[in-house]
This record gives sequence, structure tokens and C-alpha cells, in this order.
Amino acid sequence: MLTMLASVSFAQKLAYVDSEYVMKHIPEYNSAQKQLDDQSKVWQAEVDKQYAEIETMYQSYQKDQANLNPDMRRRREDEIVNKEKAVKEFQRSKFGFEGELFKQRENLMKPIQARVTKAIQDVAAAGQFDFIMDKRSENAFLYANPNLDKSNDVITKLGLKPNPSLAN
Repeated sequence: MLTMLASVSFAQKLAYVDSEYVMKHIPEYNSAQKQLDDQSKVWQAEVDKQYAEIETMYQSYQKDQANLNPDMRRRREDEIVNKEKAVKEFQRSKFGFEGELFKQRENLMKPIQARVTKAIQDVAAAGQFDFIMDKRSENAFLYANPNLDKSNDVITKLGLKPNPSLAN
């Protein structure tokens, strides 16, 4: 019985890949990430500018409030509230789930992820691994033997040169 258990436990080969480390080696990934970061900064600057305008509108309203009749007060309040709603909608359309940034990230990263997945499958087949896990996954490892790290093999399979200084 003990021999049978031992043979079952040694029958599977396991390795892991540090996906973040692999991705840092792919020029297209770094370029896509920079493009996404740049676009995000542009949109965030627009959001910040609009919130600053709202703040200016509000301060002006506070200053003039005593001199306004109820109808003018209500109009100015509505204008501020509507502007704030518009900014929140803009923010949601750019940064929210299914927003433009999400869609751009998906479009830019999908081909890169497909390439990495293919390289991982090739490394697994060549090394006859039963499992290759992602070291970066939550709760995937409490301990990882560095001899099992196949990240550099995946980077090489992608036709790139591993750079140990990018490792965490």
C-alpha cells in the first residue's frame, strides 16, 4: 500500500511560472502598458479638471447665494449637480468595468496572453510537466522551490532573453 501511494505521489511533475516576470520581458506588453498608462493619465487629468470646475462653480455659488432669488439658487444648484453627474458618468465610461480602458486593455493584452499561454504549453510539453502554476496567483504557493521556476524557459521560448534584474 505504501509503495502504491509513493508511486502515485511521484507520478506528477509540477513547475511554476512567475507571470509578472515573464510579462516584463515582452516588449509589446511594456509598450501596451505604457499606452494604457498614458491614456489613463489623459482621462484622469480631464476628470480632475472637471472636478476643479465644479469646485469653482460651488465656491462662486456659495459667495453669491445670499444675493440670489430661490429660482436662481435652484438653477445654480442644478447646474452644479448636473455637472457632477456628467463627470461621474465620464469617469465610469472611461475607468469602469466595461469602460474604454478595460476594453483597450483587453484588446492590447489578449494577443500577448495568447502567445504566453502557447509558450507555457510548449514548455510543459517539452518538460513533461503535469502542472505549471502561476507563482503570482493568490494562495497558490506557500513555498516555491526555485529549481521548478520555468519563467526563463518561457521567456526563451518567446524568443526573448531573460533579465534576472526584472525578477522580484
